[in-house]
Amino acid sequence: MCMNLNVRFPRIKIWSALITAVIIFFVFTIFVNSSDPEVSVDPASSKAFVGNNYRIQALPMPLELSFAGERVPLERTYVSESYDRELLVNTYWQSQTLLLLKRANRYFPIIERILEEQGVPDDFKYLPLIESGFVERIVSPAGAAGLWQFLSSTAKEYGLEVNNEVDERYHIEKSTVAACLFLKKSYERFGSWTMAAASYNAGVRGINRQIEKQKVDSYYDLLLNEETSRYVFRILALKSIFSAPEDYGFYLNEEDLYPVIPTYDVVVSGAIADFADFASGYGVTYREFKDLNPWLRENHLTNSSGREYTFKIPEPDAFLK
Repeated sequence: MCMNLNVRFPRIKIWSALITAVIIFFVFTIFVNSSDPEVSVDPASSKAFVGNNYRIQALPMPLELSFAGERVPLERTYVSESYDRELLVNTYWQSQTLLLLKRANRYFPIIERILEEQGVPDDFKYLPLIESGFVERIVSPAGAAGLWQFLSSTAKEYGLEVNNEVDERYHIEKSTVAACLFLKKSYERFGSWTMAAASYNAGVRGINRQIEKQKVDSYYDLLLNEETSRYVFRILALKSIFSAPEDYGFYLNEEDLYPVIPTYDVVVSGAIADFADFASGYGVTYREFKDLNPWLRENHLTNSSGREYTFKIPEPDAFLK
């Protein structure tokens, strides 16, 4: 009798283990089937939804393109592909390009007028746009400052005052005139506005070195560093977008654009102890005064030379929408 019990006991353990496994499997099956049911998606309808509501696509290439009246040789693959790259980047970086479109409404009228007066092609209004994004107080890691991103040494060379209290690299009108002087001088050297634009980025000497090394004198024939090789194409891409924003998916109403701030001029030839007090005397805040005159770098002006400076003062309610 004891012999038989010892033989049958292992069989009972085996059957117990099998029954436990079946129960675990059954519980697991119930748990899985009780979770959220899968949503069946018709691939055709999903494709139609994406196609109708959001579409990323290549952009058509223009048949002709020019910069400052000079033809762009789009028939060359490396030229068309370079332009295509910048057009795609600036079209699909929507937030940045929207901001540029908004800001340009404020700054283009000032720059366009000076370019015309100085005899520089209108296309150069896009140059400070790519240099600074029309952020007036921007400073590059190399120390270039203002809308036109002048280095201190170059700014002084072209007649701008740069010191601790006054930095005319931040003066939109004066810095635009200085940029025009540089571009016209560069044009005289190279005989090409396209090369003048490239030299604004790489420097006249830098472009000269590449011309001597590569034995060609066209921007589109030169192999340049990454930044300079993209430079003119960035201008061309923004010119295309700004010329027909809706063609690239940008829709803005008049009220979306940043307005020109109406101002009047005040000429000062003496020292000013405190710009906050000075601004208050004209019924404006320190911030409003400094926003319109970012070239004044301190909260005072020593002006020991008695030089005349022209300040912009906002018209009443100029900052109200």
